[in-house]
Amino acid sequence: MSGTAVVLIIVVLLVLVVLGIVLSRRRRSTQLQQHFGPEYERSVAATGDRRSAEAELAERRQRREEFDVRDLNPEERDRFRGSWNEIQRGFVDDPRQSLQAADLLVAEIMRARGYPVDDDFDRRADDLSVDHPRVVQHYREARQVRDSSGEVDTERQRTAVTSYRSLIDALLGDSDTADTADTAGDATSAHDTRRTEDADARREVRHDSQPDGNAADRVDDTSAGRHALRHDESGAAGPDDTRGARNPRTEEHTR
Repeated sequence: MSGTAVVLIIVVLLVLVVLGIVLSRRRRSTQLQQHFGPEYERSVAATGDRRSAEAELAERRQRREEFDVRDLNPEERDRFRGSWNEIQRGFVDDPRQSLQAADLLVAEIMRARGYPVDDDFDRRADDLSVDHPRVVQHYREARQVRDSSGEVDTERQRTAVTSYRSLIDALLGDSDTADTADTAGDATSAHDTRRTEDADARREVRHDSQPDGNAADRVDDTSAGRHALRHDESGAAGPDDTRGARNPRTEEHTR
């Protein structure tokens, strides 16, 4: 074999090795992106380097494998759910205290499931991100509101409470971790629920106190709608049904 052929073989092998490394890294990047979702982009932005972020996320997954995390039994789930309901009810009277209680409840549930909670908050959030990557950011945002010094407006406190709820739902197994991260934004706090119910009650009182000349017409329309529905479900009008056209044979027999 000539020297040129040997060199050519070596070059081809090197190209194949480099190509394999590139494909392996690309495959790992895709897997991490799919698993961590928004947490992947947050880590890249925080580190400023995609390779460093991916190494850190891979380290999180490896650390998580060392935990003996278990599912809660029904009794534990009901107990924690009851505690959370109490926290929500207390939000109207003392929002800041509710945030403190919600944060403690998260740590208690994590401990019951087998997560380490003795480390600092950032490590705790990183550990949660492996199993709950789409709600852990809400946890971070809620913690920032909880730790805020000075006055915090009610809207931010309400958002923080619903953010805690999204994580508690995930930890209790009440929602899939693949649910969108907007779950907390769609949730309604106890304060908003009470305010909405009061508004509805006032509107109902005003509505009942005003005369409604069309009430009888609406009742007639409703009744007619029900009769029409039964008529449609029967498939055709009966021989004595005055609302629809008579069957030609029946009409002829009548004459």
